[in-house]
Amino acid sequence: MPVTIKRIYDEVGKDDGVRVLVDRLWPRGLSKEKVKVDCWMEQVAPSTQLRKWFHHDPEKFCEFKERYKEELMNEKEKGLQLEELKSLVAEYRNVTLIYSAKDQRHNQAVVLKEILERQ
Repeated sequence: MPVTIKRIYDEVGKDDGVRVLVDRLWPRGLSKEKVKVDCWMEQVAPSTQLRKWFHHDPEKFCEFKERYKEELMNEKEKGLQLEELKSLVAEYRNVTLIYSAKDQRHNQAVVLKEILERQ
């Protein structure tokens, strides 16, 4: 099951499949009409507190991953959206997780991709 990740500012590709925005906040400078996403799963994103603590610091990424996974397991709304995301992947088999962070290797979409690929 191919799960890919892509920045919201990158061009939409014909192979993107179902595009799911996994950010808590809407990306800056983009209107909802301009953005090509099939759904926005804001609840599956890290909490505001965790996001601010992490601040996309690569040195904190390992701890961020662990804290984020705990949130996904322990917070009901996050868990429900994660299950919904797993269902999308199982049904469509071609899902692209969309995020807005500049750092392409240290963000929540990377963690979600790992989780989804283990299913």
